[in-house]
Amino acid sequence: MLIIPVKEGENIERALKKFKKKFDRTGKMRQLRARKQYVKPSVARREAMKKAVYKNKLQEQEF
Repeated sequence: MLIIPVKEGENIERALKKFKKKFDRTGKMRQLRARKQYVKPSVARREAMKKAVYKNKLQEQEF
């Protein structure tokens, strides 16, 4: 459960911004979106490998 302490006189917009940031960091929305569709384990592994290769290429280019 997320708790956002709001100080007296603090703008509600600022409190909402804090809430949204905390909520994004929990990763719940990403998890819900990922669960919407079933992804076969082989497809998930293939995507992970593609992502790793891409990241590796980016790291090599930085040097």
